Amino acid sequence: MTMATIHSTYQGNLRTSAQHLASGNTIITDAPIDNNGKGEAFSPTDLVSAALGSCMMTIMGIVANRSNIDIEGMEIDITKIMSADPRRISEIILNFKMPARAYTDKEKAMLENAAKTCPVALSLHPDVKQNISFEYAS
Repeated sequence: MTMATIHSTYQGNLRTSAQHLASGNTIITDAPIDNNGKGEAFSPTDLVSAALGSCMMTIMGIVANRSNIDIEGMEIDITKIMSADPRRISEIILNFKMPARAYTDKEKAMLENAAKTCPVALSLHPDVKQNISFEYAS
């Protein structure tokens, strides 16, 4: 039997809390306004989208550290698009804004491949379109 890594509680009114057992950190989710909720916190599908972006940045960070590439200050804007029938995430748009540094073509390829092959990206169903772009400042 494996040990749980997260403990979640339904708090009522379409709100949940989830605690990361190793750190004690807690997050709250609410159903979005367009799905009978209050929209006062991340929705579960927002967390999926945020997890994808965070995973991509983390794996890029591992590659960058290994190759002495400075990506500190990298940012990402994430847009989640829902479909109605069935209600599900249909597309996640991820726009990376890379810090103003001189990246070689090889470094860009390494970083972009790292993002596209992160564990969350590889775990999502192929029907969830991942639209990824990278903006490199001159």
